[in-house]
Amino acid sequence: MMYFGWTAIVRLGLAQAALGAIVVLTTSTLNRVMVVELALPALLPGILVAMHYMVQVTRPRMGYGSDMGGRSTPWIVGGMVVLGTGGVMAAAATAWMQTNRLAGIAAAVLAFALVGLGVAASGTSLLVLLAKRVAPQRRGGAATVVWMMMIAGFAVTATLAGKYLDPYTPARLVLVSAVVSLSALIITMLALFRLEQAATWLASPEKQTAPDFQQALREVWAEPAARQFTIFVFISMLAYSAQDLILEPFAGTVFGFTPGASTQLSGLQHGGVLVGMVLVALTSSSVMRRAGLAPMTLRWWAIAGCLGSAIAMAGLVLAGLAGPPWPLTACVFGLGVANGAFSIAAIGSMMRLAGEGRQTREGVRMGLWGAAQAIAFAMGGLVGTLAADLAHLLIAAPGTAYATVFALEGALFVFSALLAARIGTTSEPTRSDKPGFIAVTAATSTPHMESR
Repeated sequence: MMYFGWTAIVRLGLAQAALGAIVVLTTSTLNRVMVVELALPALLPGILVAMHYMVQVTRPRMGYGSDMGGRSTPWIVGGMVVLGTGGVMAAAATAWMQTNRLAGIAAAVLAFALVGLGVAASGTSLLVLLAKRVAPQRRGGAATVVWMMMIAGFAVTATLAGKYLDPYTPARLVLVSAVVSLSALIITMLALFRLEQAATWLASPEKQTAPDFQQALREVWAEPAARQFTIFVFISMLAYSAQDLILEPFAGTVFGFTPGASTQLSGLQHGGVLVGMVLVALTSSSVMRRAGLAPMTLRWWAIAGCLGSAIAMAGLVLAGLAGPPWPLTACVFGLGVANGAFSIAAIGSMMRLAGEGRQTREGVRMGLWGAAQAIAFAMGGLVGTLAADLAHLLIAAPGTAYATVFALEGALFVFSALLAARIGTTSEPTRSDKPGFIAVTAATSTPHMESR
């Protein structure tokens, strides 16, 4: 087995950034156009975005295809083709809504379904390739690099697309979307060119007795560590995403923030996420070893990140009860740091656990966890906003209503920390005869080669 070096990891990060570029244009820019320029109900883009997440329940099947084919690159590139096609179709459908509402909405349903399928195929297979080809002691850092590059893809695309979309016309929207999708596909193909060596996987004994998809999925679900981690991913990501759509309204209603100030608050939270990601990478890598310190395990960070998120949510509860004197910005930044720490630890843990188990099922495992995350994200915004609406109906004071919802989310984070602590404690045989848990940072005595 030839492990990837940092150059190869950065190339995979470019592919992830390209994926993020199409997604952010589809889920954010088109959302704004539908609501503002076309004066459509906000529920419409909300349903379309939720649908693109729900379609990603196909991730286990995509991962299975990557396993059986022996290579991830065709699935990543093929997924990007489907994703790019869906992105352009979504822009065209949005433009069509201006002259024919029903036809445009029907086309948008198909387009967002293609976006979800493309993300499922390319995103899952990219993670599978990382899981297979990144050395254990580098997985925390690799996950941070890849996800930070994806966030950079969000930022660059949003900035450039925003510049060229003005003055807005439907034709300009379709043109910008087509340029972004084509550029993303070209970047992906260049980044992956000769990166994955087919010869590495030709000798896989699994191909002789390959089970069907249903059997492979049952085998993975029967593994205690895989099953426990699936539940952890779902609960933690549900808690993570439930506050997305209510934090800015909370800041405006209770603290009197203007739209611009609440947007800056959201930016501060995302800045905290980046800090949390970098913190995990620095404390779970060879940097600590060179300094003569023991690296932090991703297991510790998963637990600490969830507990830190719960503490930050408790701060938001107090903010709702106390009002403007409370330091809201500090709470939100702390929430971002904790969220970034636990999310990147969870991704690094996925890369470790994907290779553990009785048989080689990296793709199916990664697909199962990706599907759990996608469903949680689809439900998160809906659950958070619904809980907030119900709280406002039952509780007269807005601050107390929001505090109730934040308290429920904090409880979910505490539950997630308990789940993270239990993962891998059930004894089971693994492919490497080691307990299949998240602690991926222990030094290995096995020499490895680096592919750049």
